[in-house]
This record gives sequence, C-alpha cells and structure tokens, in this order.
Amino acid sequence: MATWTDVGRIAAGLPETSETSPRTWRVRKKLVVWERPLRKADHAALGADAPTGDIVGVRVADEGVKFALLNDDPGVYFTTPHFDGYPIVLVRLAAIGVDELTELVTEAWLSQAPKALTKAFLAG
Repeated sequence: MATWTDVGRIAAGLPETSETSPRTWRVRKKLVVWERPLRKADHAALGADAPTGDIVGVRVADEGVKFALLNDDPGVYFTTPHFDGYPIVLVRLAAIGVDELTELVTEAWLSQAPKALTKAFLAG
C-alpha cells in the first residue's frame, strides 16, 4: 500500500520536478501527479462505485495506456467523465503498491518532461 510520502519521494527523485502546491507535482510547468478528491459530479457519475480514501491523478502517455491500465486493474485504476478524452487516470492510493506507483509516476514524468531532459535521465 502506497502513501502520500511515497508519492512525494518518488516525484522528488525525478529531475526538475517540484511540489508546486500541496500534493501536486510538476516537471517544469507540466502536471505529472496530484491529489484529486472526487467532486460532486464524480460521485453522481460513479454512484455506488465511487471509491473512498485518497485518490491520485496521474498523467499517462496516451489514451491507449489509460485504457490498458483501466482494463488491467480496475481495483486500482479508474476514471470519471471529467477526464474523458484526456490521458489521465485516477488511482486508489491505498490499492497500489510502491513499486507499481514508482513505475506509474516515472512514466508520467517521462510523458511530460522535455525530450532533452528525458534523454539525459534515461542515459544516466
């Protein structure tokens, strides 16, 4: 089970990533991972399936990755109509392991960081 401490540690370990507001991490100005509580419209859309607990929004490379994650493990990953058409997944923080979270946040960073920065990171 991952925690916000894990999210912060993972994000802070990626080059040029900063916590721009509480529980919101960006690489330069691009959003990578953030706290995303459910809103009233989300609860209405999800109904009884609306999760409780901490929720993390994570940028993914594209909608293909998003749909693969949603299909692969719906106990961890979900979405709401608000994110239709966007390469973003929502994650039940208590349901994801630290290793999987590390991979997810790193991939989010790779999808948002400038190409030269990702090239240097992958080479190092």
